[in-house]
Amino acid sequence: MTTEADRDTKLRRLDEYLRANDCEAVWFAQPASFAWLTGGGDNVVDRAASQGVGAVGYDGGDLRVVTDDIEAARLAEEELPDDVGVESYEWFSESLADALVERSPTPAAADVPVAGFETVDPTPLRQPLTDADIDTYRALGHEAATAVERVCRELEPDDTEREVATALRVALGARGIESPVALVGGAERATQYRHYTPTEARLGDYALVSVTAERDGLHASFTRTVAFDPPEWVTDRHTAAARVETSALEATQVAATSDGRAGNVFADVQDAYAEVGWDGEWCNHHQGGAAGFAGREWIAAPDHEARVYAPMAYAWNPTVQGAKSEDTVLVTEDGFETLTETGEWPTLEVDSAWGTTSLERHDVLWE
Repeated sequence: MTTEADRDTKLRRLDEYLRANDCEAVWFAQPASFAWLTGGGDNVVDRAASQGVGAVGYDGGDLRVVTDDIEAARLAEEELPDDVGVESYEWFSESLADALVERSPTPAAADVPVAGFETVDPTPLRQPLTDADIDTYRALGHEAATAVERVCRELEPDDTEREVATALRVALGARGIESPVALVGGAERATQYRHYTPTEARLGDYALVSVTAERDGLHASFTRTVAFDPPEWVTDRHTAAARVETSALEATQVAATSDGRAGNVFADVQDAYAEVGWDGEWCNHHQGGAAGFAGREWIAAPDHEARVYAPMAYAWNPTVQGAKSEDTVLVTEDGFETLTETGEWPTLEVDSAWGTTSLERHDVLWE
């Protein structure tokens, strides 16, 4: 749950938002933002729904949650800090949006459609990460990587992609971690597709395993490569991807300390591909971006104007046909901390494309 300092930081951001937008209240019903503001509270019942079963609001005073009478007691007892009030309405009498209209001062804004309310984009409010967010992230990253790496060490060439994906979800779920993304690509499909959604195909000579893990609203994305009898090019392509990832992290730190934008980092990523001998390879897959209370708070693209913050988590995921390097890394003004690591997976030290930064990145595991 949230700390007092964490809460104060987030409420200051909301106070600034209310002043800048001439609003009296702001409401969050999207699960990621609900978790962000409540210190990890979960308002999800149906994961296919576009919004949660309750909304947390701020009007310059205390936080309060509006939900229906089915969920009120459970949210209060299991998902929310003791000082967050809960107001309920009869589940059969109105919708959450209607309940917000009745209970909120106006003018107001919300991150879901509400008649008469402005729309708030929560992404800028969730950046940079607070100290409490970072502590929670460290625990998520380590546990998620531990679960995934244990599955990866047990893989066999005859395993199917779908069997592996199921094992990943079970291992993560046992730790209270959701897995919105669990991609598994065997040797044949990993070279054909950048998003290797699992099928009944056998792994064969090697496999790429890419996961986004979520707990307490935070998302950690990472990839592991397992080799049995792979093509000779796997090592070289993996190293090239790792060098581009290192370059992206270096460029991120530079941007974060100079009021840079996502587009600036993306331009450096394009250059890095060319420097490592894969000019234009970036066209075949998105390169990632800021991570946090979404798998990607933003995905970098040419001329993207999103501001680059520190301290903030970033998940860059460069690919070189059949190879991928990806971790969620905390970037600060002073350095880099890989959040999705256990210390038990092989690593290699690689230089950025310009030779100005050297980082340990996860290597291929040979089985």
